[in-house]
Amino acid sequence: MSRAYRFSDFEAFLRKHSEAPLSRQSGHAERLQLDRDSRESPPIERQGRDRNNTQEDSSDRFRTTYRHRNREYSLRESEVKTLIEVGKFRVIPADDLGDLGYRGDRTRMESDVQNLRRQGLIEQRSIEGHESYSKQVFALTKEGHKLLSQQDLIPDRQAIYHGFVKAKEARHDADLYRLYHKVAKEIDRVGGKVRRVVLDYELKRELYRKLSRVRPEKDPVYERIQLASEYDLKFVNHKIVVPDLRIEYEDECRDIRRLDLEIATRDYRPEGLAEKAKAGFHLFARPQDHPKLRRVLDTHEITAEIFAL
Repeated sequence: MSRAYRFSDFEAFLRKHSEAPLSRQSGHAERLQLDRDSRESPPIERQGRDRNNTQEDSSDRFRTTYRHRNREYSLRESEVKTLIEVGKFRVIPADDLGDLGYRGDRTRMESDVQNLRRQGLIEQRSIEGHESYSKQVFALTKEGHKLLSQQDLIPDRQAIYHGFVKAKEARHDADLYRLYHKVAKEIDRVGGKVRRVVLDYELKRELYRKLSRVRPEKDPVYERIQLASEYDLKFVNHKIVVPDLRIEYEDECRDIRRLDLEIATRDYRPEGLAEKAKAGFHLFARPQDHPKLRRVLDTHEITAEIFAL
């Protein structure tokens, strides 16, 4: 059913998912690429483009000037990190960014955000919350996306997004950042290191692209089963089930693993919740959604645990 999230639960889950390599076909190549990446300097330090470093106050040692076409952007290292984080998760609530991304340093966050908004790299919007209140969220602008992409500041193989999605999707996506930090903290605690996060947008885009190339004479069911296997996903009820968030991480033995996570909401239909459970996703939910989800699980005899988000 639903209950609090404990480290012992996560440790067992990690062991379960460490029984198989990341990918049957590409795991070795990805490990080699990650080994090469780990020997390189961080992206900001190895940039050789036209930039000027100027000394700042003791709270942040320097700013870097990034030139793109006929514009210049002056950014602290913490501001570049925030741009990348916002791009990775599409939307991030202001409260979570301050508490998690800046570890409670709201003054620094507000200063960074103000500078990023002034330069047109992120935008802020109010979305309807889960309990009749508004929540402030950030998203990358098109200019912010271009800057990260063209200055080569994005981690290897990491997709980034810009702009706001529909309100319902934004409310759901706003919880992914908090879920990521909850799980990433435990990965770090057991000696692992997160390498990449994959949202459902990216997985669905890749799956749809490959399915569109399937020739008419092929068996569509067989092709979907094969494609699901290629991406280490499950084929349930004649469909490939995709998680909200996939975390790729390097374990203590330097093997690359995956964790597939899902945020269940009160809007989930019983069959949808059952599909996510059968797919083997680790399920989380907001406390206010637990009562309805618990009734769905009991009524439809769905075997799953849903942990508190």
